[in-house]
Parts: sequence; C-alpha cells; structure tokens
Amino acid sequence: MAGIWETHMNFSQRSRSFVKTIAVVLALALPTALAISSADARVGGGFSSGSRGSRTYSAPPSTTTAPGSTSQFNRTYTQPGAGMNSPTTAPARGGLFGRGGGFLGGLAAGFLGAGLLGMLFGGGLFGGLGGLSSILGLILQILLVVFVVRLAMSWWQRRNAPPQHAYAGANVGPGPQPSYRSGLGGFGFGANNAPLEIQPADYEAFERLLGETQTAWSNEDVAKLHTLATPEMVSYFEKDLAENRARNVVNKATNVKLLQGDLAEAWREGETDYATVAMRFALTDKTVDRNTGALVAGSEQPSEATEVWTFARRTGGGWELSAIQQTN
Repeated sequence: MAGIWETHMNFSQRSRSFVKTIAVVLALALPTALAISSADARVGGGFSSGSRGSRTYSAPPSTTTAPGSTSQFNRTYTQPGAGMNSPTTAPARGGLFGRGGGFLGGLAAGFLGAGLLGMLFGGGLFGGLGGLSSILGLILQILLVVFVVRLAMSWWQRRNAPPQHAYAGANVGPGPQPSYRSGLGGFGFGANNAPLEIQPADYEAFERLLGETQTAWSNEDVAKLHTLATPEMVSYFEKDLAENRARNVVNKATNVKLLQGDLAEAWREGETDYATVAMRFALTDKTVDRNTGALVAGSEQPSEATEVWTFARRTGGGWELSAIQQTN
C-alpha cells in the first residue's frame, strides 16, 4: 500500500512540475507574441499574403533593398501549379483508375492487376496454394502489389514536397532597364533584367499605392481598398479589420515615406502584368483604443519596415496590390 501511495505522490509531483514548466514557457512566449503583433500591425498584419500568378510558389529574386529571402505565403488563394487567373482551380483528376487517380487509384489498379494474374494461373482472383501455378501466381501478386505501393508512396511524397524556390527568374530579359529615381520619396530602383519593361510612371504608381493603401487601411475604408488591391487582398484586409473591431482597437499607419525601392522582377502572363518590388519605408505604426484613443501597441515614434509587394495590372487597367511578403 505504501508503494502505491509513493507512486501516486511521485506522479502528482511530476504533473505539477510539468504544469509549472508549461506556465513558464507561456509566460515567456506571450510578451514575444504581443511584441510581434504590435510591430506588424500595419496593413497586411505582418503576414505574407496574396498571389503572384504562376510565381506564387517561387521566391522573388533578392535585391539591394531586400538582400535576404522572403517568407512563403501564409495566406493565398492560389493552388500549386495554378496562376492568378484561376486561383482556386485544382488539377483535373480522373476516376478511380484514371490518370491522376491518386494513391487509392494506384493501389486499386495494382490489386486488380494482381488478381487478373492470379486468375490466369488458375487460382481465382486471390488464389490459394493448391499447386505450383498458385504459388507462382501468389508470388507475382505480392511482387506487383509491393511495386505498386512503392510507386504510389513515391508519388505521394513528391506531391507533398515543399515547392522549390527560384531566385534567377528575373535574369531573362533583353537587357538591363535604366535606373530611375522618383521625386516622390526617393524610389531608387536599380537596374534589373526583366521580360516586362517597367516605365517611370509605373514606379510612381507603386509608390502611390504604398501610401494610399496604408491610409485606406488606417481609415478602415474598405471601399477605397477595393480600388487599390485585388479582391483576394481585400478579403484579407477585411478579416484583419474585423479582428481589430472585435478587440475594440484600430491600427493607424501614418506618415508613410518610401526610403528605398528595387524592382525584383516583372513579367506578363496572358492579359495580366506583374511587378514585384522590394520597398523599405518609414511610418508611424500604432494601435489605439477605438473609444478613448489611448495607445495600446506600437509607438508614436517613426519606425521602418522592409516588405516585398507584388502589383498586378490587367490589359487597359491600372496597377493593383496583389501580394505582400515579409522579408527574413
């Protein structure tokens, strides 16, 4: 009896120790999480969101402004292998035994083939061990099933492997573009090869969209955001704004000034043009109480941020924000 109580007491002590450890970890992690959310309260919420057409799952080339890598998208409508023109279209699949039937289809086809071989050897669909022919048939069935399973597993692993990054996608143009510096905030784009030529007016549009998007976000002006960004991006903005309202706070990103910008790559897909640019900008990023205006997070002092924005333009239309990626 004493041994049972001793075991119970040891278990209770270990349980309390485990709970204390979890509490300490949470206590240390919570301030860090709050600090991250406070620092990234500006438009986009510090997430990597949106779509870059067929290059959504390829990292944009590094630039002078953003020499590191970019984060993969946390939020995107684009499925692997699909462009922005069909962001939710999944690859077509056949029937159970058709092309693209998947893991179960491969297994079913393998078992069916194995069963037919068994019938040819006189043992029925899953013949017994009544003779030499049945034994050979069973061996062939086992070998075939093992082969099919290994083939299916290999296909499954390839399908679920993370996408490979491509960093040389921009060096395919006919020649370097001239360096251009805008008079609005010092948008200094460096020379870069790209299959789509970006004009000075385009650079000015990118800088204007940076400021106007932050302003519309701060004013919670969803109607204005619809004129500045793609429907996908606006859906993320609306979700983030709804979360702010639920917390009874509002985020203000003001005094936005572009400090440096580089063109990472620009290309055309069908009737849509894309341009991905790295931007380092200054802003005052603060979150205040919706009723009292008291500072909840952020600071009254200016801070800097570096993000990679992708803009999309349909033929005959203007540029719209289609993606924001965080830099590492």
